Amino acid sequence: MAEPKTTASSASAADFLDAVPDPRRRADAIAACDLIAEVTGAAPVMWGGSIVGFGAYHYRYASGRTGDWPAVGLSPRKAALVLYLSTGFDSARSLLDRLGPYKMGKSCLYLKRLDDVDHDVLRELVGNAFRSVDGTTINSN
Repeated sequence: MAEPKTTASSASAADFLDAVPDPRRRADAIAACDLIAEVTGAAPVMWGGSIVGFGAYHYRYASGRTGDWPAVGLSPRKAALVLYLSTGFDSARSLLDRLGPYKMGKSCLYLKRLDDVDHDVLRELVGNAFRSVDGTTINSN
């Protein structure tokens, strides 16, 4: 079985964020990193070449495949700042209704501009996601 490609590394999250080419995306990513670090109490860690993660959880699929993933993460992509909230959004509808403009995937929140969203709501989303998975093992079928 192949090893996961996206794993925690000793690369500098600060250096990665400082190197984001677009000044606005860089500022948003640094501000989001600071917000997430404050909410979670976890230090930012590089996962692979483009994800800054906070905390971690272990997953185990019915197939036997296992791995680790950040409890909460961010990545400054070209089109949007992406926040990875491993819990998904099934129980977060009331918070999302108050967040401001966003797009989402199963467990990804896409933000065009950090200043356009409610930071208190974002803090709550991040905190809830982090507390529910950090340090746990999730078994998936």
